[in-house]
Amino acid sequence: MPARRRRKTSRQRGTHTHGWGAKKKHRGSGHRGGYGMAGTGKRADAKKPSIWKEDYFGKYGFVRPRSCGTQGINISYFEEKYQTLLNEGLIKEEQGFSVIDTSSFKMNKLLSCGTPTKKYRITTDYASKNAIEKIKAKGGEVILNREVKVKKDPKKENTDKNSNKEKASVKENLPKKDEKNPQPHKQENGKQVK
Repeated sequence: MPARRRRKTSRQRGTHTHGWGAKKKHRGSGHRGGYGMAGTGKRADAKKPSIWKEDYFGKYGFVRPRSCGTQGINISYFEEKYQTLLNEGLIKEEQGFSVIDTSSFKMNKLLSCGTPTKKYRITTDYASKNAIEKIKAKGGEVILNREVKVKKDPKKENTDKNSNKEKASVKENLPKKDEKNPQPHKQENGKQVK
């Protein structure tokens, strides 16, 4: 069985400073010149050369500003809370439609989660393709406040241009017809044969 070792503090009883030298040295981190990178830029630049290799001085980069983006609301939200929203006046019933404006919910995009059971007339800034199809399938309509810009796929455009160029180059490479002989010349190994 190992012997119990005495704690260091109990062994230092009676030594006045417990191994810290002069009494005034053991106060915070003043004796060591501060914690961490303290003193790097002060006191006549004494420590600057030792710190140049690190990214300590100056400012670096930037914080990217947050875009407001879109806030989405699902069809299922209207279905689940239909009665309470109707009582609060956020949904109005007009001409057989349940009229909803998503801006009153502080939302600007209609999303397609859920299945509609009523005819909705929803006014919104943006809407997903599936959400529009679901609402229209039930006899409702989605009114978009903003025009949706369809992004053109640059890859498709490049392929279209390339195919047009290929067609033009094929036409150029076709052998020309003689005025006397209407049939074009045959080519064998790069030489024309009549």
